[in-house]
Amino acid sequence: MATPTAFDSEAPLEKLLPIIRRNPDDMQEVEMVEARWGSNPRFSDGTSYRFVRSEGKTFPNQRCLVPASEFHMTVGDKQYRVKLDDGNFFYLAAVLEPAMAEWPLSFRVITVAANPEVSRYQDRHGAIILRRQRMQWLDYTIPEIDLLETPPARTFVVEEITSGPRQKALAL
Repeated sequence: MATPTAFDSEAPLEKLLPIIRRNPDDMQEVEMVEARWGSNPRFSDGTSYRFVRSEGKTFPNQRCLVPASEFHMTVGDKQYRVKLDDGNFFYLAAVLEPAMAEWPLSFRVITVAANPEVSRYQDRHGAIILRRQRMQWLDYTIPEIDLLETPPARTFVVEEITSGPRQKALAL
């Protein structure tokens, strides 16, 4: 498995990013493939949506995970990195859209209401799936409502990115 990297909300639409999913040809196998971040604009008046709200929705199929060591936020002209307090990498819950015509396999990140650390900067963030929960998400063994929760206070450390080029990798 590739090393998780920062999930960057400024990633260009055409960028292919790594995701983890069940292999559609062999559901016993978990695989890492590349997919485009954002829905096919053909079905939404030319707009590609990158997120889907968790509230009131179920995701009974096409689940995937986006591996990340942190995610980035831009607020005004400041940039921030958000990491788990314990330093572990994590996954962002996402849903796949199959490839169609010229549009490749793609995904949208599922969002939840921001936890206390992040809510000082923005209202929502990607739904965090911890490493111990990854198979529960991929195998549909736990209802979405139990996995797609706002993390409690003191889950994240938020740091301003003050020097050097901003790391470009995955997008949130």
